[in-house]
This record gives sequence, structure tokens and C-alpha cells, in this order.
Amino acid sequence: MFFRLGLAALLILVCAGLYLLLPPERRPGGAALAGRVLRKSAWVFAVFMGITLVCFLVIHLAPGSPTDMQTTLNPLADADAQQRLAELYGLDKPLYEQYFLWLKRLAHLDFGVSMSSDSRPVMDKILERLPLTLCLNVATLTLTLFLSVPIGVIAAQKRGGVFDKATTLFVFLGFAMPGFWLSLLLMVQFSIELRWLPLSGLTSVDYASFSPPGKLLDIISHLALPLFVSTFGSLAGMSRFMRASMLDVLQRDFILTARAKGLPERRVLFRHALSNALLPVITILGLSVPGLIGGSVILEYLFALPGMGQLFYNAVMARDYPLIMGNLVLGAVLTLAGNLLADFAYGLADPRIRAGLRTGGTVTDETGAER
Repeated sequence: MFFRLGLAALLILVCAGLYLLLPPERRPGGAALAGRVLRKSAWVFAVFMGITLVCFLVIHLAPGSPTDMQTTLNPLADADAQQRLAELYGLDKPLYEQYFLWLKRLAHLDFGVSMSSDSRPVMDKILERLPLTLCLNVATLTLTLFLSVPIGVIAAQKRGGVFDKATTLFVFLGFAMPGFWLSLLLMVQFSIELRWLPLSGLTSVDYASFSPPGKLLDIISHLALPLFVSTFGSLAGMSRFMRASMLDVLQRDFILTARAKGLPERRVLFRHALSNALLPVITILGLSVPGLIGGSVILEYLFALPGMGQLFYNAVMARDYPLIMGNLVLGAVLTLAGNLLADFAYGLADPRIRAGLRTGGTVTDETGAER
């Protein structure tokens, strides 16, 4: 009960904060805002229901079942034991009935009980693993954003120069180098040969005896290699998108006009060009939000980090249907939240979209899509 109330209060605070970020003269009117919220809410609900239905069908149509996984290696388990397990988990019911029962539990934020040997609630297992994955991936997104934007801007400004060529080489290395291969190289070099950083895990064996600053430093040292690997791959692509977008914007007429007026180059780049060049990057960042959960499976497996990626992998291998659906629902929520945040960020970056919100009409961006 308290969790649901806290979640609702958090959503209300986030929406209010995003609305207050807009200057008073740029905030949409009440009728326009209410209509847009209703349309978006209906769209989000329909897409969410479609995602859950497709995911539920796919995981149940895949070969194998939880009862097979639990009875295959047990010589005393016969067909009757499998039938009793199926009845225990509700797998003997028709598929549509299972789905509606799952939806009924989901309405109360209850993902059910895990089918693994510990039989713990799915929500408890997710909340136990979620903070580590969120912290790691939020740090990755933050570093990627703050590094890729200036790199892309400077590379576009100095097109064909030494910096542009160096970043192009960096991008090709980032795209061509698999994350798992880079992880293994760094583990061999910095953990085995140089012994500068821990090899795996989240904490050291004697973590409990450390002081609070020592505990924090120990966790940071364990997360240094995974954070570097995930940032390196993301930074390569994001900086390239930023460079291409800046090159396109710098050729527009309003940039030529700003330069003809004698404005300083720094102001032309970071005030007039950057806000327009950020639109494709905002889209990519919105699509990157689901990766906060599912994008770290390989890294968490290689570095033995107890996060959501490792939890999802183990659930798939064990055919743990409730735990798989819990992870997929969380990914769907993040996908829809990323899309909504990208729409709001579009409004902050593009005055045409803010004008459409104030008038209650629809505005199309440069790709022709309605916003």
C-alpha cells in the first residue's frame, strides 16, 4: 500500500517539476495541456497493454517450461509431479485465463512469486537488484551526454581538422570493438597483470571492515571497469550523431545570418546551433532509457555484478515466467517513459512544439512526425 502511494506521489512530483521547468509565458494553456495529457495517456495505456500481451504470449510459446526445468534432473519426478507443479503455478489453465489473472495481480503492483527454488516475491527480487543497475546505467548516460555533446560540436566546427579525424578514429574503434572483448582485455590488463582494480563483484571480501569512505571507494573501484566499457561504446555513437546533426544545422540560413551580424562564434555554436542540433540526440537518449535495465546483461555477467541484467538472464534460463514478465514490464514502462521524456525535451529545445502546445494544435518536426 505504501509503495503504491509513494510511486503515485513520485509520478505527480515528476510531472509537476517538468511543467514548472518551462517559463510561465511558455507553459501550455489548461485546455491544451489537458487534451494532450488525455491523448498521451490513452496512447501509453494501449501500447503498454499490447507490449504485455505480446511478451506474455512469446514467453509461453517458447520451448520448455518451469516444470521441465525443475523435474528433468530429478529421477524421482514423474508425470504426476509435473502435473502437480503445473497446477501449483497455474500453468494448467488456458493461456488467456493465465494472462487475465496476471493482469489482475499487476493492477495491484503484484508480479507474483518467483518459480525458482527460493519462491520469493518477484517485486522483492527486482527491488533488490534494481539500484545497482540504475546507478551504473544512469552514470553511463550522464557521462555519455556530457562528453558526446562538446565532442560532437567541436568536431563539427573543426571539420576535417586533427580533432575531427581523431574523434572519427575513436568512433570507428568504439563501433568495431565488442563490449565483451574490451571487458576481457581490461580485466586481464588492470585486474590480473597490474592489479590496480578488482576483477569482479561489487565489494571486496573485507568490505564490512572498511570505513564509510573506504566502502564507497571500494564500490567505485569495482564499478570503474564496467562503467568505462559501457560509456566507451555509447560515447562513440552519440558523439557521431551529435557531429552529423551539428554539421546539418551549421549550413542553415539562420546560422549564416547570425554570423553575418557579427555574433561571436561561441554564441553562434552554443546558443543558436546547439539547441536545434540536440533534437536527434534527444530522440536517441529517449530510446536509451530502456537500456537502463536490459542493456547491461553482458557486463553484469562478465563482472559478476548482482544487477537486473544478471537477474533477467537467470530468469530466462530457468523459464521463471513471473520474474521474466516483471523484468519485461519494467522495460516497457521505461520505454514509454523515455518516449514521454523525449517529447517533453523536444518542447524545451524546439519553440515550434511549445507553440503547438499553447494553441492546442499539432506540430511536425523536421522528419514530418507529429509532436
